Amino acid sequence: MTAPPDPPHGDGPPAGWSQPPPYPQPPQQRRPADQVLSIIGFVCAAVAVLFIPIVFGLAGIVLGIVGHSRGESLGKWAAVAGGVGMIVGFVLGYLLVSGS
Repeated sequence: MTAPPDPPHGDGPPAGWSQPPPYPQPPQQRRPADQVLSIIGFVCAAVAVLFIPIVFGLAGIVLGIVGHSRGESLGKWAAVAGGVGMIVGFVLGYLLVSGS
């Protein structure tokens, strides 16, 4: 058996030197595009005021909760806005139907 060949001289640090430590990775920063679920939740909350409040209001609440669980800072506010939009939509619908 023969010994493996020596590596070429240009492929690493000189003999006796150690490898430098790897640079630390910068922390992941959230981009505005990472708030997508919360923004869609706000849009559903606004639509719930005028159209089908039970569907769009619940969609806003669910999207806000899911966004909050994924770390979106606006998620809880989107859920609150979805609930408020749903309630306001029900009240406006009642007022329009009752004729007051």
